[in-house]
Amino acid sequence: MEKLILVINPGSTSTKIAVFKNRKEIFLLNVKHERGTLLQFERIADQFDYRKNMIKDELVKAGIDINEINIVVGRGGLLKPIDGGVYKVNEAMIRDVRNPMGEHESNLGGLIAYEIANEIGKGVYAIIVDPTCVDEMEDIARISGIPELPRKSLLHALNQRAVARKYAKELGKAYEDINVIVCHMGGGISVGSHCKGRIVDVNNGLNGDGPMSPERSGSVPVGQLVELCFSGQFTKAEIMKKIKGKGGLVAYLGTSDAIAIEKRIEEGDKQAGLVYSAMAYQVAKEIGSFSTVLKGEVDGIILTGGLAYGNEFINEISERIKHLGTIRVYPGEGEMEALAMNGFMALSGEIEVKDYA
Repeated sequence: MEKLILVINPGSTSTKIAVFKNRKEIFLLNVKHERGTLLQFERIADQFDYRKNMIKDELVKAGIDINEINIVVGRGGLLKPIDGGVYKVNEAMIRDVRNPMGEHESNLGGLIAYEIANEIGKGVYAIIVDPTCVDEMEDIARISGIPELPRKSLLHALNQRAVARKYAKELGKAYEDINVIVCHMGGGISVGSHCKGRIVDVNNGLNGDGPMSPERSGSVPVGQLVELCFSGQFTKAEIMKKIKGKGGLVAYLGTSDAIAIEKRIEEGDKQAGLVYSAMAYQVAKEIGSFSTVLKGEVDGIILTGGLAYGNEFINEISERIKHLGTIRVYPGEGEMEALAMNGFMALSGEIEVKDYA
């Protein structure tokens, strides 16, 4: 029996919407949001009605009857730490989404999915899949050096797990039987050590750990950061913005647009070339350190995300890590398909739908 699956994936400047009939995509739209429009909202959570109504309007334009949807799948946000998998959106999750661990667009995914599912009724429910707060880290990985500051797991769990499963399938093996290092490179960069189906260590790709990224500082000299915090030059909010939003490439080059930066490099901009290479250098260094987590038993290294479209950038990383094992590149992200497939498997009973407590 055919099932219709609605997928909702809010991003920083756009909202992706898709409808799948069983495993086949029948509708896909990426709605761009004007920066000026989003700036009208004080908090990301305040964008709820705006984005929800936009989604419903676009479905009407596409001739899709929302009442025929069988399940709604939203991108998961910053909840309390949980194991990976599929979770039914319930009141406890909604409460935590409204009081999240941090500001992030992904928080809207489950919220909007839950509301739309409730409007449809008829037993239709909402789920999230492998949210950014997935935490399967081993205890030894949480020790930071300052007891009050344990290391946290915040990553691109959905895409990392999806490409790891894809690679395992290519090897003719189960994801649960291999060890891989996955590096997702987008506005933020997260590197995860996947050991037999669990992400046992990962940098905090959200706010200040690991390599710098187009918009984030990554790890910085701690003592110098403390001095900057107490210099009187910046407010707490301004410092946090330097770490997430105005760090990395933006801080050095004034833009996070990798294509524009690559063009500047081609035109002879040496500073752009140095900073871009430094980001590749830091990514490679992080991958190298994560190979030690797996004790060198690495079945593959996967490079994915938007930055993976840049051939020169990938080549710079690959030259530094080629001794560690096989490298596979999956440019972009397959989040919409991954969300939809989990929705289909939830409906068909092929996968466990967990309770969020």
